[in-house]
Amino acid sequence: MEGTDEDTRAPLPDHVARIQAAWRRERPDLDVAPQAVIGRLHRLAALLTQELCVVYRRYGLGEGEFDVLAALRRAGEPFERAPGELAAHTMVTTGAMTKRIDRLERAGLVTRRRAADDGRGRVVALTAAGRELIDRAFTDHIHNEHRLLSALHPEEASALESLLATWLARVEGPAASDRRIPH
Repeated sequence: MEGTDEDTRAPLPDHVARIQAAWRRERPDLDVAPQAVIGRLHRLAALLTQELCVVYRRYGLGEGEFDVLAALRRAGEPFERAPGELAAHTMVTTGAMTKRIDRLERAGLVTRRRAADDGRGRVVALTAAGRELIDRAFTDHIHNEHRLLSALHPEEASALESLLATWLARVEGPAASDRRIPH
């Protein structure tokens, strides 16, 4: 909601509502109601990503590098995973993962070595500098997420969480439990 009319207290049309109105005028044969939800989620996701990336940049990281370091940190001692496992945990291709690992290795935040149980396999591990950096960055990241969510009352946030979890489970389907979410 961009604001309210002081006299009527009715919400003023936001960007999505204006787009819907234009489509209703141009294509009255189509029901554009889904844009009310999908359009706002899309805009909100873009805005949230911008706000999250501000924190990552403070630490010299992009969103992808943050995700890799977070996936390694979440692994627990000894803070390592195979590159393919990292790709699954961050939902990117193995090619994209290789580029991320290369950048992090050049920065001294991760190391690569041969897997002990399979000489052909590789393992990526956090360095001490990488662990220290992700611990600081993740702390700021969580504070930032709290700040962003504070625009909602706790009851609203809880209701939204429930709705989004239900919708996501239905869209992802039964195989969703095998997928990993970044951060």
